[in-house]
Amino acid sequence: MVSLSIKKVFRLVNDIEIESIDINIEENSRANYKEKQNHVRTLHGKFNEIYKNEKVLEISTKSPIELGTQLSAFNLKYKINNKEYPLECVFQSSKVFENGGPYLDLIDAEPYQSKKDRRLRSSGNLVRFKLENVDYPLEPKTLFYDWIYINALSKQPNLYKKIINYNAFTDIEFNPERSINCQAKSVALFVILYKQGILNEALSNIEVFKNYV
Repeated sequence: MVSLSIKKVFRLVNDIEIESIDINIEENSRANYKEKQNHVRTLHGKFNEIYKNEKVLEISTKSPIELGTQLSAFNLKYKINNKEYPLECVFQSSKVFENGGPYLDLIDAEPYQSKKDRRLRSSGNLVRFKLENVDYPLEPKTLFYDWIYINALSKQPNLYKKIINYNAFTDIEFNPERSINCQAKSVALFVILYKQGILNEALSNIEVFKNYV
């Protein structure tokens, strides 16, 4: 079914703030991989009609550019005890609910299975995150996701040295009506911290990070 969808572009403004831009595109809700990539090209084309000289990168497994797929939370790795796990699995396995969790077995699942695990929707309200025996609050709303994403990316200079050439980021799968965390926004935030020369300081501890972001 084809319908009009609102997609977000996270654009860097003078490398000091993120502007969220809404762009309407026609989208097939049952689109296959190739069709999703075409949606990305349509989105970027409409963005560049407004901002002609800006470089925009899709951050998802549907990205037409390999760099964008490598930056997907399904592919980006987070290291725990010298072992690497997909960031998506780390995020889902860190959730603590009223009636259960964290479900640590999810860290070893396939990213898609981890995200869709039924326990994540049948254990009551989310109350906090817990990773490596450290508790993290739900507020600010994207704090924990941004924290683990940017930490993971900071260990991958082969990736982050390429993204600093871009000044806008998208995630074709992101739906703000169903989710608050967005990997494209996390990448935009990383670029700002990096270009401002405060990345290492921001990652020194979660309280410092919260103050910056």
